[in-house]
Amino acid sequence: MLLFFIKGLIVGFVICAPGGPIGLFCVRLALVEGRLAGMAAVLGASTVDAVYCAAAGLGISYLSNFLTNEHLLLRMVGGLILILVGLRIFFAAPSEKTPESKGHGLFPSFISSFLLMLANPMPILVFTATFTALGVHGWKDAYAATSALVAGVFLGSAVWAPILATTVAYFKPQLSPRQLRLSNRIAGAVIMGFGIAVGIIAAS
Repeated sequence: MLLFFIKGLIVGFVICAPGGPIGLFCVRLALVEGRLAGMAAVLGASTVDAVYCAAAGLGISYLSNFLTNEHLLLRMVGGLILILVGLRIFFAAPSEKTPESKGHGLFPSFISSFLLMLANPMPILVFTATFTALGVHGWKDAYAATSALVAGVFLGSAVWAPILATTVAYFKPQLSPRQLRLSNRIAGAVIMGFGIAVGIIAAS
């Protein structure tokens, strides 16, 4: 079981590194709202990674039914959410406050990234392939091994929270309000672009 936990830890750290619109969203939160908000956002995405990893363990038949019935809807909703989030970030003004000192905004940061990540079911395919490669064939056949793998994936993904927060904290003091405002514009535009692309792909 320890071996599966270690494998899950490696998979979570390598495959679940915050990238794409979710990673950009987490970095932007860490820059503007504080490093604790950025960490909360990464943990929100890590929670979804664990949920999808567990879902993959339910078996191929469940995966097929899920993707057949909900894939289009989830992509459309995910694209719309990304567009709305991108618009909000694009027009947001940089804040002078330091919310991490009082712990404000952590739960909204967690929920925001959780919902954004949840709208993309594609990680299930990645985890299903991982389960197959590691010889884990679902909860019915290997409860302990599957549970250890899921726990490892969550912790491996969650390790990125302090890494991201520490990296952003190093660069933030060097950024002026004008540069922070520019980062909002760039992040918002990129996230909106991802949302539009997801919507187009889902509609085609």
